[in-house]
Amino acid sequence: MAAITIQNVEALGKPLGQYSHMTRVKNAAETLYIAGMLAPGDDFDAQCAGVFAQIGKALAAAGAGWANVVQFTTYLVHSQDIPKFMAWRLREFPKLFTDGKYPPNTLLVIDRLVGEQFLIEVQTIAVL
Repeated sequence: MAAITIQNVEALGKPLGQYSHMTRVKNAAETLYIAGMLAPGDDFDAQCAGVFAQIGKALAAAGAGWANVVQFTTYLVHSQDIPKFMAWRLREFPKLFTDGKYPPNTLLVIDRLVGEQFLIEVQTIAVL
């Protein structure tokens, strides 16, 4: 497995949530790019849980786990869901990233996703 170091840069200040400023990967033999995952659900939390469950399945299919994740890109349809996303990560990320090192995450608010019913999509990069 590649040497993955997730870190914050003191000069940039403290991150605003469950993410880090950067990931450094040394001698990566293989990189896994997971397409943006969507999940059905009646509300934001249900969709968020489903999206991360999908990511977990994709990681497992490649013989990887959460410790292999080096970056997320998150797309939200509604800016008012940002606090919900932050709360979900605050509650759930410590279970996924047990070492407390959270990958960088770029968060974008966009007009819509592929289907009107979807509220969140997350793209993932992992290193094997």
